[in-house]
Amino acid sequence: MFDTHELGRRPGALQRLSRSVAAPKDLGIEVIRVPDDATVDIDLRLESVMEGVLVTGTARAPLSGECVRCLEPLERELEADFQEMFSYPEADARGRIADPGADDEEDDILTLEDGMFDLEPVLRDAVVLALPLQPVCREDCPGLCPDCGARLAEDPDHHHDAVDIRWAALQGLADTIQGGEKENTPRDSGDDPQEK
Repeated sequence: MFDTHELGRRPGALQRLSRSVAAPKDLGIEVIRVPDDATVDIDLRLESVMEGVLVTGTARAPLSGECVRCLEPLERELEADFQEMFSYPEADARGRIADPGADDEEDDILTLEDGMFDLEPVLRDAVVLALPLQPVCREDCPGLCPDCGARLAEDPDHHHDAVDIRWAALQGLADTIQGGEKENTPRDSGDDPQEK
């Protein structure tokens, strides 16, 4: 939670904050994520406006995951920018707080609660959207052999003489025919004395 009391409600007031916070749990996708024990560094700019507090910031966090091509572990640094408006709770003429569930359009609006705001949902959205969907250890990673799983980066000449199973029976027939032709090949040794 972040406090906006020092900022005040005067439009145009500005405050800058830098914090290091523990990374929220499960911050990432299946192949790459911010480790649960990591620290996220956040630089914030809080600006008071008529409707509430405009929060602009940058989050920096370590990433760990695996290459989607060769499955080798990889480590990266992520930088994600975000901007979000946290609105003041609306009060009616009698000073009562309006019902926030009264309007369906209000559901997506983030509000300040006693001058405090929770940055975790905004941070989670910004980081997940900035993650590479298919992280690779290097741009030209050749990946793994689809037949045996060998790392192609370690053996660039790796290959298999694969026969399409639809043609395998014909390959066996071709081998039989070639073997038969070798047995029936006439000898080229000159004239046969029995033919005379």
